[in-house]
Amino acid sequence: MRRVTGPTDHVVVVGAGLGGLACALHLAAAGRQVTVVEREAVPGGRAGRLSVDGYEFDTGPTVLTMPELIEEPLAAVGEKLSDWLELTPLDPAYRAYYPDGSTLDVKTDTVRMAAEISRVCGPREADGYLRFVDFARDLWRLERDNFIDRNLDTPLDLINLNLVKLLGMGGFRRLQPKINEYFRDPRTQRIFSFQAMYAGLAPHDALAIYAVIAYLDSVAGVFFPRGGMHAVPRALAGAAEKHGVQFRYETTVTAVETANGRATAVRTDTGERIPADVVVLNPDLPVAYRDLLPASRRPRKLTYSPSCVVLHIGSDRTYSKIAHHNIHFGAAWRGTFDEVIRQGLLMSDPSLLVTNPSRSDPGVAPAGRQTYYVLAPTPNLDAAPFDWNGGLGRRYADELMQVLEQRGYVGFRDGVEVERIITPADWAAQGMAAGTPFASSHTFTQTGPFRPGNLHPTLPNVVFTGSGTQPGVGVPMVLISGKLAATRVAGPAGQRGEIVGRTM
Repeated sequence: MRRVTGPTDHVVVVGAGLGGLACALHLAAAGRQVTVVEREAVPGGRAGRLSVDGYEFDTGPTVLTMPELIEEPLAAVGEKLSDWLELTPLDPAYRAYYPDGSTLDVKTDTVRMAAEISRVCGPREADGYLRFVDFARDLWRLERDNFIDRNLDTPLDLINLNLVKLLGMGGFRRLQPKINEYFRDPRTQRIFSFQAMYAGLAPHDALAIYAVIAYLDSVAGVFFPRGGMHAVPRALAGAAEKHGVQFRYETTVTAVETANGRATAVRTDTGERIPADVVVLNPDLPVAYRDLLPASRRPRKLTYSPSCVVLHIGSDRTYSKIAHHNIHFGAAWRGTFDEVIRQGLLMSDPSLLVTNPSRSDPGVAPAGRQTYYVLAPTPNLDAAPFDWNGGLGRRYADELMQVLEQRGYVGFRDGVEVERIITPADWAAQGMAAGTPFASSHTFTQTGPFRPGNLHPTLPNVVFTGSGTQPGVGVPMVLISGKLAATRVAGPAGQRGEIVGRTM
């Protein structure tokens, strides 16, 4: 494994997103002096917070899986997850709504979920579900230990007996045909394959290795932190500060200063110079290369995931039949993915995620009120450079609210007290390449060792973390990326007593 060479005593982490925070905790545990420089007034990055008239909205991810990956950086400094976060398992994890009027509750208890599938789709489908769970669980264990939770420098790092096992399991087939081996009902086929969109691909284009996302979502469990998802970065930052990490909020880094082929400091918009032995960059990787680093070695042209429009709604309306997370499938399926990914069009028959956080935590809304987070996939700005600031955002939000009313959210528009519309133009303004919060897509050539690396190719003391580098997109992967970045600096946890700067 390649390592940062030279001194590593003082590390400056640019950005207090989840990857940067996890990295800072692991580095603090390894005895490094760490300074985190963050342009916002609070930690979180994409997992930020919007407060409007007593309503509290999470601005980024809303689905939390694998809390043990939050526990890992906390445990590195001797902290317990339960001392920093109160997590509630969601039951159901999702409620799926289908065009024929049927619903399916996704339960993480496999016995109860098999019964639910049998009720809705029949006993044969329930048997397929139990076989899928065995497959996906084995797939996750194999991938996590051997391919995800590792720094990969070249494709040769993949070549071992576990790669043969992965091939034997059908991991490099297409996802949708693999899912169809276990499920015959279109309803279950959808609920266990829609997660490919998280990886930036349609299920019929994604590799079967991404069935692990459905496993994390639908089997391992979905949780909600009291106070909202933003409570996760607040907890990580609080623990890091307790263990000596210095935070510089409301400080914008404008450049990484270099000399003699190494990073030597970061510069801020006030002209301040913060010296560093190592610089860890948490901004979106292509944007970090473009805006903060010398222009000599930038990554190749990347293909980006679809983007999304998000509606943050504070409302006086309560809908008793919905769950915390709700997926509303349109009648179209493959055609919807083709519109968004291949054709650069808005969905003609939208599939939507509606999250109702105040159902689980009334404290995120005024008394008697509700918060709603409505997400609609859209093309990214590379695929479709729409003029979102020219009125399209408003018109599309109105269309989405009309769709919701048609799908059972009676009076949704009339109940709106607070509204914020987030479009691909807003994601771009926040520093996300191609106007997408989902980074580069997980095509074969942008996965594993083919994804942009987390160690700069010519600056040996510049490291990257976040969704744009290995292992990829999603809260679990970003938390792992923080550990992988720290390992580049300080070595694996069991080897951190080695001489600083020694290569492996």
